[in-house]
Amino acid sequence: MKSKLLHISTIGCQMNVYDADQIAGVLAPLGYTGTDAIETADLVVVNTCTIREKAEQKAFSFLGRLAKIKAANPSLIVAVGGCVAQQEGQAILKRMPHVDLVFGTHAIFRLPEMVRRIEQTRCRLVDVRMSDAIDSDSALVGPLAPGQVSAFVTIMRGCDNFCTYCVVPHVRGREASRHPDRIIEEIRMRVDQGVREVTLLGQNVNSYGNKEGLCSFSELLERVNDIPGLGRIRFTTSHPKDLSDDLIGAFGRLKKLCRHIHLPVQSGDDEILRRMNRRYTRAAYMDKVARLRVQCPDIAITSDMIVGFPGETDRQFQATLDLIRTVRYDGLFAFMYSDRPSAPATAFSGKIDERVKKARLQTLLDLQAGITAEKYQAMLGQVRTVLVEGTSRSLDHFTNPAGDGGLQWTGRTSSNHIVHFPADEGNSGDKELLTGAFADIMIETAHAHSLGGRLIQGPMGATPEKGEKTIAA
Repeated sequence: MKSKLLHISTIGCQMNVYDADQIAGVLAPLGYTGTDAIETADLVVVNTCTIREKAEQKAFSFLGRLAKIKAANPSLIVAVGGCVAQQEGQAILKRMPHVDLVFGTHAIFRLPEMVRRIEQTRCRLVDVRMSDAIDSDSALVGPLAPGQVSAFVTIMRGCDNFCTYCVVPHVRGREASRHPDRIIEEIRMRVDQGVREVTLLGQNVNSYGNKEGLCSFSELLERVNDIPGLGRIRFTTSHPKDLSDDLIGAFGRLKKLCRHIHLPVQSGDDEILRRMNRRYTRAAYMDKVARLRVQCPDIAITSDMIVGFPGETDRQFQATLDLIRTVRYDGLFAFMYSDRPSAPATAFSGKIDERVKKARLQTLLDLQAGITAEKYQAMLGQVRTVLVEGTSRSLDHFTNPAGDGGLQWTGRTSSNHIVHFPADEGNSGDKELLTGAFADIMIETAHAHSLGGRLIQGPMGATPEKGEKTIAA
């Protein structure tokens, strides 16, 4: 079979990163192999996101630039997938004459047949049909990128929560969970390929298995925890209303479960939370944060915030700032509210002026930056175990005093903090040996978004499973 080149551009969330891997997997039997060079590709897939207005604009901007490439190479197939494709459907073909294929979030496993038809007839196709169940329940994993030690694994699709600002139920459909056996099979395959850390993905992982009568999410975590050769488990996203006592307890009893949870709150005001249809109160959220910290005192908590939701007053915004000061998050993803198609809040009155939203967002980000800096400073002189993800060149004087682009190793702690340490003569000799190893690092410098340190002897803290690679000075 003649080899053909496939370029996938992923815009948006972690779910899209996983979907891109699925796309590459289903197209491999057609002879497609990956390439980073769009100009030489036979097929370009743009995997889109519509959760935020900015991501949607970015997708259309990128598609517009592909028109010139298609003009220079008329045989190129241009395909658009993901949430924008699901939302806009046929309208994309009308807006973008150079696009050949639009496929929705449930159509990935129907992609090969559509690509074959376009190759043979040069027709233009749209498939945004949705299904109640996940189309393929078998594990489909493509090859890892060189040195890849972490992987995403989707455990469920869709959402039943219908937050009033959110378009996910309309573009991803209702909740559907994969069978736990298929999930375990996929993770085992990834571990056999060299993965040491997996992140379990779902719009609301806490409700995994509820509709289908499968095991609970905490029970699934226990099964994943038992997989030999796997070093760490992460998951996202976790809805506060469904954060059970059993799942909270998992942070105290499961060795491989990382000491980090992403727990989106969106607002610190009860009335705004009610209008968002979040179905929890500020007090209920704070109670779950407190219980998490009882089970795992050093757990890192991150969250999402929306500023400028319709009708948000200055007092309500101050309540959000007060929540941030009280919880003291390790990090935040904060966004200005924007109307999304099909989301009920689009019709709400009391829209906030853009200048006010921008000012509130900056105030919130400045507050969190100060808290993050204090937390990073508190880690100085402590030892943290990192999973080494690879090397990079640093021009940062603090992580590389010579400032000459010297080689440095990069990894993450169990609490999801990025740590850099120098690749000097004592530890830079074998990239394949070090990548995927657990290394104990003395933290010596703190920066806006990362920590710096030096390698010390022996495993400490979150030690890897027996038999895992470790490195020492």
